[in-house]
Amino acid sequence: MGLGSHRAHPGAACAAELRDRGPQRDEPRSRGAAGEAFGVAAVFSHHDQLVAQPDIDVVVVTVKVPHHRELVFAALAAGKAVYCEWPLGRNLEEARAMAALGAEQGARTVVGLQARQAPAIEFVQQLLREGYVGEVLSTTMVGLSVPGGVVGQPNAYMLDKANGANVLTIAVGHSLDTLNYVLGEFAGLSAVADLPLMTAQQTRAQIVKTSPDQIAVIGTLTSGATASLHVREAVAGGTGFLWEINGTDGTLRITADAALPEIFPLTVAGARGRAEPAVLAIPPELTGKWPALTSLEGAPAYNVGRAYAAFGADIDNGTRTVPDFADAVRRHEVIAAIERSAASGERVTV
Repeated sequence: MGLGSHRAHPGAACAAELRDRGPQRDEPRSRGAAGEAFGVAAVFSHHDQLVAQPDIDVVVVTVKVPHHRELVFAALAAGKAVYCEWPLGRNLEEARAMAALGAEQGARTVVGLQARQAPAIEFVQQLLREGYVGEVLSTTMVGLSVPGGVVGQPNAYMLDKANGANVLTIAVGHSLDTLNYVLGEFAGLSAVADLPLMTAQQTRAQIVKTSPDQIAVIGTLTSGATASLHVREAVAGGTGFLWEINGTDGTLRITADAALPEIFPLTVAGARGRAEPAVLAIPPELTGKWPALTSLEGAPAYNVGRAYAAFGADIDNGTRTVPDFADAVRRHEVIAAIERSAASGERVTV
């Protein structure tokens, strides 16, 4: 997704670190071939070489979560702006450390909570500002992350909670960020998490998970509205993604094929009064905000590209419209609160 959305921005050049665990890792020919294959102008065998380049302005971290801290720290120490995929760290402690270093360096930072840049989410915000639903009284999200009880071997690492990449941090993290970005933060919540067995594809070995794949949350937002969420995987099937916002005067319903609103195209439907929600067309001024990205519309890289474009505009204009590492820490705090509540069986303050 990173390279695809990057190429859609005219005038931008790309450099990359080649992480090849094979015996040819430091072979210049191998690095050159990789650069040519992916359209990358410069390829390095180690990230220290990359961050030392004076003509590199932004370092984009798109590796597995356990490696985020090492790379982000190196880029920030070198004085670079940093875009890091979500989750920022394996846990709240790592996220806070990266955010603290970014603040200390005075660096521009972005975290990949790119559902915020989706035209549908901007449209929902617009409708709420215009009073489409009246006063928001409640909101409900339900979604499906990965169906079935089998996970591909390359993703088996996600079954270990210590790696920080699982349905709670990814599917729930992105979904909750969208909810909180639009409707406000949680004041308090209660949560339940379940840990069934999973089977690794290829080896067919059963693996005992330490990361949950059934997460249910109910709480109160700072506005006083009631909010609930249930995201699941390992089930045979079900609703991909459904988010309702219910108010005194109307209802908004946002749907997608999976509980990954940052990747899957979102459909917005709405109704005033007690009518059944009907699809609402997203205004062209929202979908056409970044004309260079039109070819990516509907693709997984679309919202990433919009986040890159907004980040570039922020740098040029001195604005801050994209989520930064401080926003990432707030989302990690909510995830930590969910974990505390699920472990204790008690309602917690966020």
